[in-house]
Amino acid sequence: MQTTDVIFGINGPVVTVKESRSFSMTEMVYVGKERLVGEVIGITEKLTTIQVYEETTGLRPGEPVYGTGSPMTVTLGPGILDNIFDGIERPLKEIAAESGAFIARGSNVSALDCNRQWDVTLLVKEGDVLKGGDVYAECQETAIIKHRCMVPPTLSGKITMVKPNGKYRVEDTVAELTGTDGKVYPLSLCQKWPIRTPRPVSRRLPPQVPLITGQRVIDTLFPIAKGGAAAIPGGFGTGKTMTQHQLAKWCDADIIIYVGCGERGNEMSQVLDEFSELIDPKSGRPMTDRTVLIANTSNMPVAAREASIYTGITLAEYYRDMGYHVAMMADSTSRWAEALREISGRLEEMPAEEGFPAYLPSRLSEFYERAGLVDNLNGTDGSVTVIGAVSPQGSDFSEPVTQNTKRFTRCFWALDKALAYARHYPAINWTDSYSEYFTDLDPWYIKNVGEDFVRYRRQISALLQEESQLMEIVKLIGSDVLPDDQKLVIETARVIRVGFLQQNAFHADDTYVPLEKQRLMMKTILTLYQKAKQLVAASVPISGILQTGLFDKLVKMKYDIPNNRLDMFDSYLEEIDAALKGVVNA
Repeated sequence: MQTTDVIFGINGPVVTVKESRSFSMTEMVYVGKERLVGEVIGITEKLTTIQVYEETTGLRPGEPVYGTGSPMTVTLGPGILDNIFDGIERPLKEIAAESGAFIARGSNVSALDCNRQWDVTLLVKEGDVLKGGDVYAECQETAIIKHRCMVPPTLSGKITMVKPNGKYRVEDTVAELTGTDGKVYPLSLCQKWPIRTPRPVSRRLPPQVPLITGQRVIDTLFPIAKGGAAAIPGGFGTGKTMTQHQLAKWCDADIIIYVGCGERGNEMSQVLDEFSELIDPKSGRPMTDRTVLIANTSNMPVAAREASIYTGITLAEYYRDMGYHVAMMADSTSRWAEALREISGRLEEMPAEEGFPAYLPSRLSEFYERAGLVDNLNGTDGSVTVIGAVSPQGSDFSEPVTQNTKRFTRCFWALDKALAYARHYPAINWTDSYSEYFTDLDPWYIKNVGEDFVRYRRQISALLQEESQLMEIVKLIGSDVLPDDQKLVIETARVIRVGFLQQNAFHADDTYVPLEKQRLMMKTILTLYQKAKQLVAASVPISGILQTGLFDKLVKMKYDIPNNRLDMFDSYLEEIDAALKGVVNA
């Protein structure tokens, strides 16, 4: 391929071409003799600006730049699941086999395995009229996920050729569609889609079903809806990555997209090791059967870090369009924002607060707005739930990325350094965190778990709030001067904090807790509180109530009551009655 466009200037990942009319905005290009992948991000009369998604060391002015005529796209088809990609959807397993542990520059490996054959069932016949999003074929991508091949959203027309069921590769034509424009379009098992363009839907639906995570502090106090967006802000060492790991392992989404954006390589290695060993509790199959990992670690090119978030959300939207519920973990959006800041600085743009570009809020909103519960073009329902970690320096939640993220998410799980250092995990601070999904989700909880679940949650939240206020007094004058009813609040709140909110990811029964057990745990704690409160009101000293050992017993019930033995809660309630009657009679 001949080209008259050559490199004029190089500034890190930013490359300029002088006086060119060959390129369009957001066009994907190949830069230099090694054909490094890049994207056009700016065009003026004199200069075309390109951000390169690979290391530009050794690149020289005068080397050629080739256009592709299409925007930065990803390939969508069977073979995405149980795979690990870099930020621009290059498969890292194949790259490792080709060039070793580090990605070779200009590596040109197909995103999907072009030689693997899939057992395809065709669902259409000649003469069928299809529109964008309609399913024309399907194959078993993994043991638990069926891949549905859909007509690209921009196409519609009549099927004029269908091949028989059988084994096909991803690029083989399995049907032909004659469009409304009279052109014949081959339909294979895959399609391409630009990463910065949201895939169209029929309509967006209000969030009405919670994403069940099995984590008590989330499911009970700060729930997130399927199709919702949540932020997990926290300083270094507060457990952002581990919290996302827990959510990825246990949440009831059909498919998990995990994007490691600028994080340490050893953390991504840990994800790979854990997910390959973990058995999916719903199917009994390896967790990797429904997981996609996108790794753009801190030692990879900074521009590809910026693209990795869009690659992940596009893959999530693709599976959503098939009718699946997808959860996307972005770890962390702060590193993504830092990539924006670095590229913006090299472009000599006017900086805003803390050096971030002025368009940081709009980029964050574009990303989080792609979450949602939707009616797809083919009539199915699907959702993309986005959970983004934020890494504010020095745990300062007033910095721009955290503050702007709060504007576009309705769920805020604030991680607390003090809780993390006290080994209280998940270290979600119950006074700084919030969820705005209660109004949307309470009807579901009332119908499926019980009306008392919502009532218990409010009582638990009120006790924690009251304890927070009382602890301000305790810090000043000590707890001895408090009346017995306030001492009871502090003691009950301790049971809630240690016995309910704190959760052990390495304990077989505590790593995932079903909603019914969460409800019964709250019921048991509140039953003890209400009965003890009546005794205190009748002038029974709280010291006698504490000597029964009931509070310490309830702290341990999360371990002592297996998830499949919820009938044991009845004996706990009977023991509370008997022990407190003994206090009265003593």
